[in-house]
Amino acid sequence: MDDDDAGLWNRVRQGDELALAALFDRYETRLFRHATRLLTHREDAKDAVTVAFFELWRKRASVRLVEGSPLPWLLTTVANCARNLERSSRRYRALLDRAPVAEATHTPSHDDSTVLSALKRLPEREQAVVVLSVLEGYPEREIAQALGIPAGTVKSRLARAKAKLRDEIALEGARA
Repeated sequence: MDDDDAGLWNRVRQGDELALAALFDRYETRLFRHATRLLTHREDAKDAVTVAFFELWRKRASVRLVEGSPLPWLLTTVANCARNLERSSRRYRALLDRAPVAEATHTPSHDDSTVLSALKRLPEREQAVVVLSVLEGYPEREIAQALGIPAGTVKSRLARAKAKLRDEIALEGARA
């Protein structure tokens, strides 16, 4: 088997996952070093490299090689991922800074396992509203501001989530 970049790339284009793994093994360290220069957090650098290889696989039919190597494309993609991760991280930190701090009023116990497992099965959007409203005690207006959604959306998601939780907990109670 041909294990130069061009040979591996031909196999990747044909759907060979082992060839992609070989390219990953060849370039992961170099790409990680590149990402760590661009990012603040080591875990974000790992994510940037992972996303770049995922995109390489996903876009393998249209990736353009430079002198037979996908490395320049990967370096560019890692840089783009790094910018996106930094931007996302800044937005997340700004959201956390805007969110009011409430004192914890209840620490879940083992008796809450049914409720917590039902909560984990809710869609992420509904989970966020339930956690902020019910568990953390924030008013709907502040939840809407923190999540960047209208107050009416908070109310409808909360009502929908409570109904789902009520049904799941009732179903669990019937099983017990």
